[in-house]
Amino acid sequence: MGKPIVFYKNLYDTYNKLGLPVEGIDRASDFTINNLKGLHPELPFKSHSYRPNYFSLLFVKDANGRYTTDELSFESEPGTIYFTNPGHQKSFEWTRIEEVYLITFTEQFLKENVRQDIFTEFPFLLAETVHPKVLEPASFAEFEQLYLQIYKESGRDSVLKRRVIAGLFLVLLLKIKEYFWLDYNPISEGNRGSQIVRSFKRDLESHFRDLVNGKADKVFRAHDLAALQSLHPSYLNNVIKSKTGKSITTWISEKTISEAKSLLQQSTLSIKEIAYLLGFAESTHFSNYFKKYTDRSPADYRKQGVKV
Repeated sequence: MGKPIVFYKNLYDTYNKLGLPVEGIDRASDFTINNLKGLHPELPFKSHSYRPNYFSLLFVKDANGRYTTDELSFESEPGTIYFTNPGHQKSFEWTRIEEVYLITFTEQFLKENVRQDIFTEFPFLLAETVHPKVLEPASFAEFEQLYLQIYKESGRDSVLKRRVIAGLFLVLLLKIKEYFWLDYNPISEGNRGSQIVRSFKRDLESHFRDLVNGKADKVFRAHDLAALQSLHPSYLNNVIKSKTGKSITTWISEKTISEAKSLLQQSTLSIKEIAYLLGFAESTHFSNYFKKYTDRSPADYRKQGVKV
């Protein structure tokens, strides 16, 4: 029997568990940017397989290695740009690093700081199959200017830092869309299992948009999401679990918490109103649910805010 696949919640958790240096990595932030040269003092390095609970964007200016995402394995060479989204089985190795910048971010960061309808504007972020792109130096330099500016801003002590980073990151996503994903058509992507996962993610996102907009009054369960694809709930759950490593129940729970955090930070709705929007009959039930997953009450989360 092979080793179990491990979930890592953020970059700090990932590097800490891999036995790599974590100095300079914010252990609690939902957005990080780091030059990997300082985080890999000994090469070559090869990681074990794991599943990140966050998005990653990698910009390889001068390095060599290999990344594996699910069944897709490819060389990381100078000029490579690629991203992964949460849930995929991943491993990596490096043989040489001079300059590689890694950006990690969560859905919560995207929706609270960039755009609420982020996946409508950038559907490729939910793509099931992601292939790396290799650019010529002149084209890569356009991205380099942006991520280096984001890196510079991340080190500043400013009350506007988060907003500035979010604005630059939006430009970065637009450039990625322009270069690689302008004609992306999710309908034509992947095999049957990939299509099911893609539809599941799209349906879950659409349903939560309906919830927060008052167009639905209860959170879907597995059988509701299965019915949208005319599938048996057990079959859908098996596909989702095998492809993403998480059950439908876990996806729904994480989505509920993500939306709750966004509403607590970005709206003036009362906690009772947020609870109702997310399908909770009682605000106390919502508060207990939120605290179970975050170790903070909704009121404390709203009061403390979120820092970069």
